[in-house]
Amino acid sequence: MNRLVAAIPYARLLGIDVEETRTGTECLLPFRPDLIGNTGLPAIHGGVIGSFLEMTAIVRLLAESGLANVPRPITFTIDYLRSAGPRETRACAEIFKLGRRISHVRAIAWQDARERPVAAANGKFLMG
Repeated sequence: MNRLVAAIPYARLLGIDVEETRTGTECLLPFRPDLIGNTGLPAIHGGVIGSFLEMTAIVRLLAESGLANVPRPITFTIDYLRSAGPRETRACAEIFKLGRRISHVRAIAWQDARERPVAAANGKFLMG
């Protein structure tokens, strides 16, 4: 899985790592000070969180579909639920429909507890 992430330049830039846990595949965004968008809180930039969720969805689609090409987002909506503080962030994705042409995915990101997500996203992707 980490080889798949290495093939996506922005995922490499963010330092995203993929781990297998007892609950399934999770992506990990390690904290770095340059990810801070609001120094007053401090909080990780919303664009970084959104990109992390999109990358998590893409990683899940690549793993499930076996595609050689990276799926392209058609629509991707993000709900920011709480501030993401200066610490590592985890995310997972669930595929609702894995189609030959279009797939639908939901991803969530959290820091302290999976039950308290910092953001959630829904995406539709073009497969191929």
